[in-house]
Amino acid sequence: MSDLTCFKAYDVRGRLGIDLDENIARRIGRAFAEVLGARRVVVGRDCRASSQSLCTALVEGLMAAGVEVLDLGLAGTEEMYFATTRFDADGGIEVTASHNPMDYNGMKLVGRGSAPLDPKGALAAIKALAESEDFAEPKSGGSVAPAEGAREAYVERVLSFVDIAALRPLKILVNAGNGTAGPTFDAIAEALVARGAPLTFLRLHHTPDGSFPNGIPNPLLPENQPVTADAVRAAGADMGVAWDGDFDRCFFFDAKGDFIAGEYIVGLLAAIFLDKTPGAAIVHDPRVVLNTRAVIAEAGGRAVQARTGHAFLKQALRDTGAVYGGEMSAHHYFRDFVYCDSGMIPWLLIAELMARRGVPLAELVEARRAAYPSSGEINFHIADPKAAIAAIVTAFEPDATLRDDMDGVSLEFPDWRFNLRSSNTEPVVRLNVEASGNAALLAEKTATLTKMLQDHA
Repeated sequence: MSDLTCFKAYDVRGRLGIDLDENIARRIGRAFAEVLGARRVVVGRDCRASSQSLCTALVEGLMAAGVEVLDLGLAGTEEMYFATTRFDADGGIEVTASHNPMDYNGMKLVGRGSAPLDPKGALAAIKALAESEDFAEPKSGGSVAPAEGAREAYVERVLSFVDIAALRPLKILVNAGNGTAGPTFDAIAEALVARGAPLTFLRLHHTPDGSFPNGIPNPLLPENQPVTADAVRAAGADMGVAWDGDFDRCFFFDAKGDFIAGEYIVGLLAAIFLDKTPGAAIVHDPRVVLNTRAVIAEAGGRAVQARTGHAFLKQALRDTGAVYGGEMSAHHYFRDFVYCDSGMIPWLLIAELMARRGVPLAELVEARRAAYPSSGEINFHIADPKAAIAAIVTAFEPDATLRDDMDGVSLEFPDWRFNLRSSNTEPVVRLNVEASGNAALLAEKTATLTKMLQDHA
């Protein structure tokens, strides 16, 4: 019995040939089917060079358990989410490593209704069975066929979120980073043109290429942002959009090429949904909250805080019926998109908001940045994260008006707050600081906390 190190908290990912290979993928497929009692499973894959062979092995394992496999082929994670519910499947699996290094791959897995698998329940059971290989006798009747009409249905659902008649002429630069987004985006763009949407698109690094000639697509990294920013400025575009490898996250640049931090996009999307659905609940994560809370309160909505991570956000949407949920890391979740995250719906909604307000993207966020400036997430490599966090809490908690331990530690004060979290996988502490309308206070507190953390490095 071998320990499968590729199983992480909520998904599968690991180094090729070390943590994950075709044999392991085959075993995971077999275990997935047996644990879930699955009869129909949707599968898709990203454009990494190893994804096709891993997906083929995965399908072999599923078919050995008698499963009807519906194959999406090259598709984004969100297409798998949507198709799992669309085709009334018992589960779905996307072979992807998203933004991980070149020598990695993995899988994202969901159950019926596109729901995340319980880490201590179904996911743990799949891991245990794949490790032991104590499988039942092979079943006949397994099959694989293309998921006919899946992308067309997905495009229809994505476009249902936007009022195409409200759109106004915009030039949008899109950067797929040679990831999986290109063909799916083209299908959406084609449908928009067919319906008369006055949008012009400029494509950058658009062709899927598993060798990633322009680097791993992860626009959240500051060093990866200039290529999109420069292209936006050079083209005179109104907005830039960039995706990660499996495009379940999207990132925004204004017409000046300035990157827009995720928390301000959460605020914009919250405002959009509260305009469309007055009084609705909106879910947010605990890391950077002041702007989001204020937007929700001003629009008459109900703010719901959930722990960081897709499983927690999705569960909060299901529990509360919230129409939308957003994380500062650029994951955006939608009740009417099978309670899942999408990297395609957000840019359409922002384009609609720009049209309705008649102002550029920079202007939409300028006042919010001034009202609630934030530091951005700062990472510190620290040998003993617990001791560092405890020392800072001891120093600051006496003056705090609120302590929140939902995700790391958040301490709030009358006109500022901070959140400290330690990584689950490495000796890293992550700091976020924000303030109410006082950039100087933000700078002062960020500098103080930074020095304290550096002293523990």
